[in-house]
Amino acid sequence: MIALPWTYLAFLSLGYGLALTYGHLGWLAGISVALLLFAGFAVRQQQVQIGRYLGHGLFIFMALALAMHWLPGFYNGRVINPQRFTDDAVPFSMYLNLDKPLIGFWLLLVCPWIIGRRSLRLSLYATVMALPLSVVLALGGALLLGVIGWAPKWPDHAWLWLLNNLLLVTLVEEALFRGYLQGGLSRIFKNQPYGDNLALLLASLLFGLAHLGAGWQWVLLASLAGVGYGVAYRFGGLGAAIATHFGLNLLHFALFTYPMLAG
Repeated sequence: MIALPWTYLAFLSLGYGLALTYGHLGWLAGISVALLLFAGFAVRQQQVQIGRYLGHGLFIFMALALAMHWLPGFYNGRVINPQRFTDDAVPFSMYLNLDKPLIGFWLLLVCPWIIGRRSLRLSLYATVMALPLSVVLALGGALLLGVIGWAPKWPDHAWLWLLNNLLLVTLVEEALFRGYLQGGLSRIFKNQPYGDNLALLLASLLFGLAHLGAGWQWVLLASLAGVGYGVAYRFGGLGAAIATHFGLNLLHFALFTYPMLAG
């Protein structure tokens, strides 16, 4: 049996506690929890293979619904009211979400193989290799497209943004897109030539498509960033992917227009 990833669960629990401090839950949220428990049972059982596939299908539907905030019973607290961090930026607001972290809990409890365990040295090497690649591809691309500009800053809400982005955004997204999707596709394509490369590219494209609501530029930029995160995951495991993703987000937040230039 694969040991549970207690470190990641502890960080996610800390983030969930932070969200609970500012948000609220209704009894209808129990329906989502029950469906996730059912999906987890279906995936972990070994007797009925079709049941495992159906469990994964239910989870994918639930992950989409939770990420898009479609499900009832979650009253996510807004902790940053709309404001411009720089005069030329679009207004930014931030919520501490209670629904999206359930995706991360499910993945870490039901699919602990998503961690992609590597030594600390390999994780550090992978991060040092992948973070500059992600910065050049994503932030460099954003500068070329004219969607961000140079704008060093550290707003009053920066520390709250930092905790939210690390614990409730980056960890969950990397567990889903790199651990579950890229890792799962790598397992499916393990006997195919260039299977790991194909898994990395497909997961990166899906990560880009998740940003479709922000426009085609962000689909392209997120896909390029996903390549860097995928490289980090492939060689350094989930920890390296999280560190690379968070490092890029932090550089974007602190040094460039955030979230993007207005008009």
